Amino acid sequence: MSENTEHLSFVSRIRQILLSPIVGPLVALLAASLFFATRTERFLSGANISLIFQQSGWIAVLAIGQTLIILTAGIDLSNGAVMTLGSVVMVNIAAHNGVNPYVAVLIGFLITGGFGLLNGLLVTQLRLPPFIVTLGTLNVAFALTLIYTVETVVAPSEQTIFGQIFRLGGTVITYGTVAMLLLFLLMWFILRETPFGRHIYALGNNPEAARLTGIRTDRLLIAVYTLAGLIYGFAGLILIGRTGVGDPNAAQTANLDSITAVVLGGTSLFGGRGNVLGTLIGSLIVGVFRNGLQLMGIPSIYQVLITGILVILAVAVDQLSQRAKR
Repeated sequence: MSENTEHLSFVSRIRQILLSPIVGPLVALLAASLFFATRTERFLSGANISLIFQQSGWIAVLAIGQTLIILTAGIDLSNGAVMTLGSVVMVNIAAHNGVNPYVAVLIGFLITGGFGLLNGLLVTQLRLPPFIVTLGTLNVAFALTLIYTVETVVAPSEQTIFGQIFRLGGTVITYGTVAMLLLFLLMWFILRETPFGRHIYALGNNPEAARLTGIRTDRLLIAVYTLAGLIYGFAGLILIGRTGVGDPNAAQTANLDSITAVVLGGTSLFGGRGNVLGTLIGSLIVGVFRNGLQLMGIPSIYQVLITGILVILAVAVDQLSQRAKR
């Protein structure tokens, strides 16, 4: 291989890296971290960084399921309500009905997975828009939660394992943080290295072309929505570990928070482009802004304002990039 060819190959690899969807979010995360580090000494402490991961953990897991659905060019508005229903049932039937705590967790997963299956069936069999379907199941899950209980119930210790801690170099880390990171790695591998993952991208890019290549698109969509529902159950378990309770009023804005994390992470709302590692970065961007602004003593309403501005900017950039490709 000539020196000129090697140089072109090196430049091509650098160009490919710079064009990666996660580069922009990663730069934004580093810039935000640098900004807050110059405003408060506490920001870069090990304890505070661990706290950011803990605060972002359950939203980040919820956003994994949201990512899978958005990659298919869909959206799920029901995920926060479904997660809350599943987590409340997990805790209540264990605490009040004498059900084994681990069996109760499985029942909670069946509920969240069942809602995912329902969403998938309505989208594929009735050809309803995902926005309308999940808006409807959002209200159903929210209503069922409050019909079932309006009380906050303390979770059994067996269900709070993800809230337990260990120390790494003097920094406190929760098992929930570790579980969240492992789940991101698993889903990254599935999307990148398995036929299931590649079919999701193909479906999001061009559903008709995917069908003509032999992909059973309806079955794939049902599988994606069901898997997302099971992931919402896992997010609920991490939330239980963090709070120690089953709260029917928890996560009321979680659907919007998860969409925010996905969009900030570089996943296109048009489907077929993005990855879960970007979603992790997007979740951390939201966590860094909220934590940093809180350390600076800025009221929480401004945290919401800035998050909204970030989402609009991220979607605008995605829209402009789509137009440029055309």
